[in-house]
Amino acid sequence: MLQEIAPHIYHNEFQCPAPRDTDLVTVFDGRSALLDGNNYPTIQTLRALGVPDSDFVFLFTIDSTAFFLLWEVTDAVRGALAAASVEACRTMDGAYMPLAGATALHLFRWYKANRFCGCCGAPARRDGKERAMRCTACNAVVYPSISPAIVVAIRDGDRIVLTRYADRETPRYALIAGFVEIGETLEETVRREAMEEVGLKIKNIRYHGNQPWGFSGAQMIGFWADLDGDSTITLDQNELKEGVWMERANVPATPNALDLTHTMMELFRTGQDPRDE
Repeated sequence: MLQEIAPHIYHNEFQCPAPRDTDLVTVFDGRSALLDGNNYPTIQTLRALGVPDSDFVFLFTIDSTAFFLLWEVTDAVRGALAAASVEACRTMDGAYMPLAGATALHLFRWYKANRFCGCCGAPARRDGKERAMRCTACNAVVYPSISPAIVVAIRDGDRIVLTRYADRETPRYALIAGFVEIGETLEETVRREAMEEVGLKIKNIRYHGNQPWGFSGAQMIGFWADLDGDSTITLDQNELKEGVWMERANVPATPNALDLTHTMMELFRTGQDPRDE
């Protein structure tokens, strides 16, 4: 999955290191990522375009390579780099580049959303001691937000519920998923999403695992569950355009999946999903 980058090591400790020529910079411009070929530009490349070191915001390191975010994107940078969908971050060369891109995108969106204080409206600044935005007037502090979300594989013997989202063109199937609402336990979210999206009651909820998913600012938590009663699917057409029971042998293969949904689908397809004794 996305976070499985061994033997490389991701370090998210907050630091303020001096940028080195060979360090990498993530550049986001609206809904686009600006790339140097199929890679992130180096500090050296952006310095040559006139970018001052004060515009490089430290994010994290992987092994000994530091990753920075470009705070302000100039016309010179836009002209020198190629615009790509942020989805390109998923297919970057290198074992750890998808994790780097997703995490950088998560932080970029958080920084962008918190340049002004939510309490008094005054400008906020980056804190020098921790990863936070601090109000210049009332001193309110905001830390990066992480939204918990569940993924649930609903099974009935050798078949599983697969869905396709209403607002996406991708032909790929997915599992039931949704964000945790305030006041809910994870298990309550699993039951609610199963009922809301496909109208199914479930039982035997079992935790599978979790992963960071910076593309949506989420921490994804995966569960297995079994059908409890009627198997008729009642589709929430606002969320989904398709919901089907699919036999194990017909589940599409997804080798080397980056995300929790398709990792769990692949486990089911190959008969490696856990069962109660």
